[in-house]
Amino acid sequence: MNPFPSRHNIISEIEPDKEYLIVNILSGNADFISGHEYKILKDSRGGYPSEFFKKGYVTDPSTEELNYRLRYIDFLENRDKEEIQLFFVPSYQCNFNCSYCYQSDYPSLKNHLSTEIIDKFFNFILEQFSGSQFYITLFGGEPLLAGKKHFELIEYFINKATTFNITLAIVTNGFTLNQYLPLLNKKIIREVQVTLDGTSEIHNSRRSEKSGMPTFERIAKNIDLCLDAEIPVNLRMVVDGDNIENLPCLAQFAIEKGWTRNPGFKTQLGRNYELHYCQNGPGKLLSRLELYQQVYRLIKANPHIVEFHKPAFSAMRFLSENGKLPDPIFDACPACKSEWAFDHTGTIYSCTATVGKPDEKLGTFYPDIKLEKDKIELWQLRDVLHIEKCRDCNLQLLCGGGCGSIAKNQLGNIFAPDCRPLEELHSLGAKIYFSH
Repeated sequence: MNPFPSRHNIISEIEPDKEYLIVNILSGNADFISGHEYKILKDSRGGYPSEFFKKGYVTDPSTEELNYRLRYIDFLENRDKEEIQLFFVPSYQCNFNCSYCYQSDYPSLKNHLSTEIIDKFFNFILEQFSGSQFYITLFGGEPLLAGKKHFELIEYFINKATTFNITLAIVTNGFTLNQYLPLLNKKIIREVQVTLDGTSEIHNSRRSEKSGMPTFERIAKNIDLCLDAEIPVNLRMVVDGDNIENLPCLAQFAIEKGWTRNPGFKTQLGRNYELHYCQNGPGKLLSRLELYQQVYRLIKANPHIVEFHKPAFSAMRFLSENGKLPDPIFDACPACKSEWAFDHTGTIYSCTATVGKPDEKLGTFYPDIKLEKDKIELWQLRDVLHIEKCRDCNLQLLCGGGCGSIAKNQLGNIFAPDCRPLEELHSLGAKIYFSH
């Protein structure tokens, strides 16, 4: 059979008609090519440079299909060995009044956490995930609420995890971290994720306490306390049109605090998007491409941002840091595979994007164990081979079909794709990380 350009080539424009970036996640190669080489590939008339064959940019389709199948088998085997993240929601209550809270529309639940429910949870996961590596992430609502009774229950939970040598992460707004710090044994705490949406004025306008009290200064002090105690901190900035311009200022603040020089400190940008419901409306939200375009613009004008946060730009940061591409992603949705979610009512969900939604229940671990296996199997089946619109897409092995929950919310079906603008992201990332 005659050779053809690989169906997994992803080509991004760097300089019109002069320079392009070609990425092939299946062969594991990436190169800058000239405008002339780009035209040869697009014309598909033959006369390809020998290097294109060596790199897998041009290949025999049957050979490529065999390689695709073998890499898929590798992916499944590796995923079975992955560490599983188990989210546990001790309460959907929160002491904050965030302007963009997607859980504010969730129904209120009368059930309260108890030691009996905690015992049932640990019994369930120790049996259900026996033989697998896993860790627990406390989630919310706000998992570290003030109050003696809640503190004692979280202490009981952490002691149970310590007894079974299960490591913990915590996703918190950071306001009460100082109160809970004595419980956070650095031997089992993997990290504490804390949100700052900008410097003081911007953050406080978005994330005040329910009483109206500003929260920035106290959270910043609690981050200092965690880092001083050698507890890793993952600082998350939730970004939309209201606060994106404050990114350079927050980066400078973190640099001046010395956070960015601490090996236990890392960051992420969390794009504010309409998951199920958006309290302040979708008008201020940024698409994935819009976010990265704005971040690119800001980094070009404020290079110090990359000391605070190095955006992924799809595979570009990985390539720059590792000198190679990541492995093919046949499935980007961890639900019911490498991620599960549970709450204080004894209910089981697929992931953090579905936890707390009554119509997303997959079973219970309390008072009795009941699993809706048909629903679970659908989540476990979802990957690019089972999403019809992904099968012939050249982006599939970097996109992995995206988020199943977003696909379901937007298109009514978890076997629909949640598409990513990867060509554009690669172009922006190449200009940031490979401009030399």
